[in-house]
Amino acid sequence: MFNKNSLAVILKELESYRAQLVAVSKTKPVSEIKEVFDSGQKIFGENYVQEVVEKHRQLPMDIEWHFIGHLQTNKVKHIAPFVSMVQSVDSLNLLNEINKEGKKHDRIIPCLLQIHIAKEETKFGFSFNEVEELLNAPKMKSFENININGFMAMATLTDDKQQIKNEFRSMKLFYDKIKNCQLPTVDCQLLSMGMTSDYQIALEEGSTMVRIGSAIFGER
Repeated sequence: MFNKNSLAVILKELESYRAQLVAVSKTKPVSEIKEVFDSGQKIFGENYVQEVVEKHRQLPMDIEWHFIGHLQTNKVKHIAPFVSMVQSVDSLNLLNEINKEGKKHDRIIPCLLQIHIAKEETKFGFSFNEVEELLNAPKMKSFENININGFMAMATLTDDKQQIKNEFRSMKLFYDKIKNCQLPTVDCQLLSMGMTSDYQIALEEGSTMVRIGSAIFGER
């Protein structure tokens, strides 16, 4: 159930860090999302294509939908007409498909490259080296209908706060390195890292965008 007080506390905390909030609304009903939207939150994160398509149809058109789950190339066409950002780009093939669908709809689709920083094999994402190779690849210059705005990462799901801190710190160092290179293939504006369990650590380590669900909507 939506906790308005919790949302207000989180937004105040983010304000001091100049960070943005993505309210993770996967599996949550349209009625609850509308409550959060009416409280002033505009960016929502979804993990499943069919679910976000349905919610987009039923909710206000000025909601910014960020796709944050693993995205299959054959599903890009369903969200390309309206998605505000794809945060979970984890392959060149996916970038290619997003660019193709963006062209069909005469849109430039903002994207974040997902980087694997966790000590868990189950999470998707590029390595740091793979991202550098990708951003320097000639193919990238042909993508006119995507805009890479930075990176997204998830830390290991662990109670070891030092490990989480180290993972986020390594991500921030890499983000700064790429930003300072001023590559034409990436416009480093966003570093999306931190969820309900670890967003405060992420903010301390330089996150500019956090993805919070259960602290706002309650446990699934």
